[in-house]
Amino acid sequence: MPSTATAHPPTATLESDASPTPRSEDGRDVPEDTYWREYYFESDIHYEWNNGRLEEKPVSDYATILVYEWLMALVRQFLQARPIAKLVLLEMGFRLPLPTGVVIRKPDFAVIRNDNPQPVLPHDRSYHGVYDLCVEALSDLKQRDIERDTVTKKAEYAAGAVPEYYILHPASEHQAFFTRTETGLYAPIEPDDGVIRSRVLPGFRFRLSDLSTQPGDEALRDDPVYAEFVLPQWRKDRERADAEAAARADAEARADAEAARADAEAARADAEAAGRADAEARAHEAEAALERLRA
Repeated sequence: MPSTATAHPPTATLESDASPTPRSEDGRDVPEDTYWREYYFESDIHYEWNNGRLEEKPVSDYATILVYEWLMALVRQFLQARPIAKLVLLEMGFRLPLPTGVVIRKPDFAVIRNDNPQPVLPHDRSYHGVYDLCVEALSDLKQRDIERDTVTKKAEYAAGAVPEYYILHPASEHQAFFTRTETGLYAPIEPDDGVIRSRVLPGFRFRLSDLSTQPGDEALRDDPVYAEFVLPQWRKDRERADAEAAARADAEARADAEAARADAEAARADAEAAGRADAEARAHEAEAALERLRA
């Protein structure tokens, strides 16, 4: 008797339906116009362009992504509180004509100040100026990936006049924060009591140890390092509520004091009335006694 069980599709059919893994073209020589046309918008593999050669952007591990996301969210909150710049992400590249050749880089996120001579426009798909701050999430899978961010891009961003450059990683030995000096070179931003302070974004700061712990907004809003720009509306609402509560408490205290004074006045009046009544009673008794004596 033939079997009535449903047959499973052959394995080969399942494998044939799977999408093939994209092949990297890292290191391939292509002209700049070909890069812009065929590789800049590549979705499966993100490429940068280094003086005629494709460079695949490496993928960071999850721990590094968490550091990156935490700092990016902090920058976003700062710019919401003080809208002095725009935050740019989503692989928006920018072109740097350097003495050694042209490079096209895609920072993991970047900042453009409002006073930058080249604004970013709503329909731009690349930035036509020089970013004020570039941030890279370091991939430590290969030594060449580490060197690309810590050596190559550092030199390129400095030569291209990017004012600040941050390298993010969970391990403190791989973290770096640079500011561009008048000599055109990067110097480390020295932490002040463990806090990095930006020159590009005056007032923006973060505690180095918080890159590892990534505290939430509830902890940051009462932290003096972040209190000025994390959840400022919540703080204003709380301060207003505290002020209203203090005003109510003061009004209640004044009302209680008035009531106490009124009670004291009433008690004094009662005492005075009782004294007068007692004096009158004694006077009546004295008169009655005199009348009895005369009789």
